[in-house]
Amino acid sequence: MSNNNIQIREIQAGDNAQIEAVIRGCFPEFKIPLEGTAYADPETKAMFESYQNDNEIYFVIDENGTLLGGGGVKPLKDFETKVCEIQKMYFSPKIRGKGYGKALFQKCMTAAKKLGYEQCYLESAPQLKAAIHIYEHFGFKHLNAPLGNTGHTSCSIWMIKDL
Repeated sequence: MSNNNIQIREIQAGDNAQIEAVIRGCFPEFKIPLEGTAYADPETKAMFESYQNDNEIYFVIDENGTLLGGGGVKPLKDFETKVCEIQKMYFSPKIRGKGYGKALFQKCMTAAKKLGYEQCYLESAPQLKAAIHIYEHFGFKHLNAPLGNTGHTSCSIWMIKDL
């Protein structure tokens, strides 16, 4: 993580098209189903607008104006309020394996704690082995069933961690 031109910052109004392209690009690459995932989620087209409440935040990885990834924190839908979901965390192949995923993930968990959440939940697809490894590294534990109502029925990995 030595590139001075890369920064992790909060999403801005003009970032939608670029971050949507990064998110959608990961699905065919990893052969993840398009239905029942972030691919078909209406929020994916309007990421800036989707993270404007006080209890949510989305970060992007920006290299001189080119977005290479992102991830965010939101309350877990239809669940009790002290649990957040880390969501829509996707990266361009250009920056994978260089520590940016871990840095962004850490930033999301720090933000979740600051926002007053007590637990962090996430869903993933079994194809995303590197991501799951990061989650385990940070102390996330596997669950046998999903929590809340994310609408992401094609995700079969569910994990949680106390903050």
